[in-house]
Amino acid sequence: MENQKHSERSSGSGRRSLKRKLNEDREDDRTVSSSLSSEEAHQDLAREVRTQVEVLESSFFSSESDRASAKRAIHVLSELAKNEEIVNVIVDCGAVPALVQHLEAPPYVSEGEGSHMPYEHEAEKGSAFTLGLLAIKPEHQQLIVDAGALPHLVNLLKRHRDAQNSRAVNGVIRRAADAVTNLAHENSSIKTRVRIEGGIPPLVELLEFVDSKVQRAAAGALRTLAFKNDENKNQIVECNALPTLILMLRSEDTAIHYEAVGVIGNLVHSSPNIKKEVLLAGALQPVIGLLSSCCSESQREAALLLGQFAATDTDCKIHIVQRGAVPPLIEMLQSPDAQLREMSAFALGRLAQDTHNQAGIAHCGGIIPLLKLLDSKNGSLQHNAAFALYGLADNEDNVADLIKVGGVQKLQDGEFIVQPTRDCVAKTLKRLEEKIHGRILGHLIYLMRIGEKVIQRRVALALSHLCSPDDQKIIFINNDGLELLLELLESTNLKHQKDGSVALCKLANKASSLSQVDAAPPSPIPQVYLGEQYVNNSTLSDVTFLVEGKRFYAHRICLLASSDAFRAMFDGGYRERDAKDIEIPNIRWDVFELMMRYIYTGSVDVNLDVAQDLLRAADQYLLEGLKRLCEYAIAQDISVESVSLMFELSEAFNALTLRNACILFILEKFDQLSVMPWYSHLIQRVLPETRSYFVRALTRPIQADMRV
Repeated sequence: MENQKHSERSSGSGRRSLKRKLNEDREDDRTVSSSLSSEEAHQDLAREVRTQVEVLESSFFSSESDRASAKRAIHVLSELAKNEEIVNVIVDCGAVPALVQHLEAPPYVSEGEGSHMPYEHEAEKGSAFTLGLLAIKPEHQQLIVDAGALPHLVNLLKRHRDAQNSRAVNGVIRRAADAVTNLAHENSSIKTRVRIEGGIPPLVELLEFVDSKVQRAAAGALRTLAFKNDENKNQIVECNALPTLILMLRSEDTAIHYEAVGVIGNLVHSSPNIKKEVLLAGALQPVIGLLSSCCSESQREAALLLGQFAATDTDCKIHIVQRGAVPPLIEMLQSPDAQLREMSAFALGRLAQDTHNQAGIAHCGGIIPLLKLLDSKNGSLQHNAAFALYGLADNEDNVADLIKVGGVQKLQDGEFIVQPTRDCVAKTLKRLEEKIHGRILGHLIYLMRIGEKVIQRRVALALSHLCSPDDQKIIFINNDGLELLLELLESTNLKHQKDGSVALCKLANKASSLSQVDAAPPSPIPQVYLGEQYVNNSTLSDVTFLVEGKRFYAHRICLLASSDAFRAMFDGGYRERDAKDIEIPNIRWDVFELMMRYIYTGSVDVNLDVAQDLLRAADQYLLEGLKRLCEYAIAQDISVESVSLMFELSEAFNALTLRNACILFILEKFDQLSVMPWYSHLIQRVLPETRSYFVRALTRPIQADMRV
């Protein structure tokens, strides 16, 4: 259900920052123009690169002139390599082997006592820098490694051991570390090669280097090497990197603590044992401290790391909250930085799965910003927020708070991007539904009675979806929840109208398991039917009806048993009592025949062509069973265009089933009906009957047909 967004921490913005690091201290250098569109310019560029490569190949000597030539050639190539469009040309012209050769100093030939290597460390630094730029393109990484760069780069990482600390030494070490970072970026085989070549121990050692830029570069390399490489992780920990990394977390230098938290994050990712070691080493509090850093990248990494810590065990979740992580995480939920919001929601989601933390997160104001994140167009961010809310919904004390701020409507109305989020939201609503009883229900009913109008409505809407059918009468009749929903129908606010319609539909569905128009029940008057063979049969006929000038033969005993109308006709003081022929002036022959067929058999097929006329006849002769059949048939044909007329028809013939079908149709088809100019007038017409319908529905046993 949860969603942990975890990618290599040196990718994306981190990757761009590596490129910026490779370019720092070169502010005064000019950048070669990138407009190389013409073939001639391309050829000129290739000639220039080959010229510099030839210089490098011929100047691998310790004389001052050779060292100066090599330095100049490397500088030209490094400037060209800053333009990614030119990088392929540099590689194609054979620069890589020449640059790799100059990663180490040439054999030194002394020119007398006190002399030293001219431009010491400069050519090596420039070569490492240039190879690092070339390695930004993944397709060149393996080529550089195959040319033998890694052993030389590892040796450069150790150069401070054999030379006095100086700006030049620091520079060459830093460039070597940056080159390792770019070579190993998202390349698992090269990460392994770095370890095999012995690159990890010197990088760990450099975490304590006096120059902060070197520390940062070493941490950046370790960060890349640790990602999804268990052997590298283990070696970094075995080299005792954790104490220094944790000290770096407390650094006031944002670049230092950003890289340190990144290394630790990659070490603990999918490594439970290392995670425990990191926590035992005291990382928790400084990581929590980084949530308040002025560096948003450090905040993001710290939030992600806390989410990983929170997966360890319940005690860790509790400790994170106890040490003050929740307020800054909630503040981050409201950051303009989408990645910050995502990672803080991720951390809170993990923390919210513990019962001890759920009320605290809500109390600190976490519910509203999490609900707002459900509107995000970022699928991961949306899911992390949904997962956090799922956790919060598990605590009974949070249920009313979620409902008061409109959380149920937010969960129901949200447009969720991925299926796991939709599943998570459905489980959250189910979790809330399971808690609507006892003291929680009592609290909500209290809010619905005395709260502000907006809260009353939110509670009524939520309860219509979440309450048990057994509690509907208490909520909506005894405590006027129904009136709150009906008020929404009358609102001029379209959203209120829709919410009210949906809520009333939900109530109706809960109150009855029957569909919106049900099959007609059997005739309410138990009787024995003569059967089909006696319909319009003169045999034993003792009464004749004249319909459209034609005789229809009938039997008084059958008619007397069928309805009060016929009993009054034949047993009362009407003239039809003794008449042999009775004229039926207002019913067509086919309609009358169907009515009589129903009287003789108890059933009849009603088609739409005759349904309304047959309904009129059934109402006239008080044939309730036939009336139901007609209502059922007519209700199947209710449409947006006809619903108003159908409602009028139900009113004219007291057709309760049809009337209820019209009411439910109006509620269910809100989206189609609400755009009609006569919609508000229709609502006003049906509102009294809608109220009566729900009063009957909610005060009768659930199993009964609530539409009777």
